[in-house]
Amino acid sequence: MDKVSGRLTVFFEEPFWIGVFERISEGKLSVCKVTFGAEPKDYEIYDFVLKNYYRLKFGPAVATDVKEAGRNPKRVQREVRKQVQNTGIGTKSQQALKLQQEQFKTERKTVSREQREAEKQRQFELKQQKRKEKHRGR
Repeated sequence: MDKVSGRLTVFFEEPFWIGVFERISEGKLSVCKVTFGAEPKDYEIYDFVLKNYYRLKFGPAVATDVKEAGRNPKRVQREVRKQVQNTGIGTKSQQALKLQQEQFKTERKTVSREQREAEKQRQFELKQQKRKEKHRGR
């Protein structure tokens, strides 16, 4: 059976609070970045996850190694404490975010190029129409 695990890291990055959702599925890591603005309370984050998780746009998946075994609860608690002290996101997550950013950038470029070409074509047709009207003697 396929196992999916997720993690949310919230940290302060001048001037906003940022949340990074990490989802590991089938050994692949995909990441989504959310800007919260003011410091979110625990219940606000929980409410956000419940209402908006399905709308998040995760970036393309990046291969990662998944380590999972029986874990000591005290060790898990220590790791959580250590992660809370180390603000920021992991390098794999940063790579995934960068990949997502590049993908959105190329999509924006293609859309804007198409719009520019359509506007150019419209202007050209308008010019041609004016020239034809001048030749008709109007």
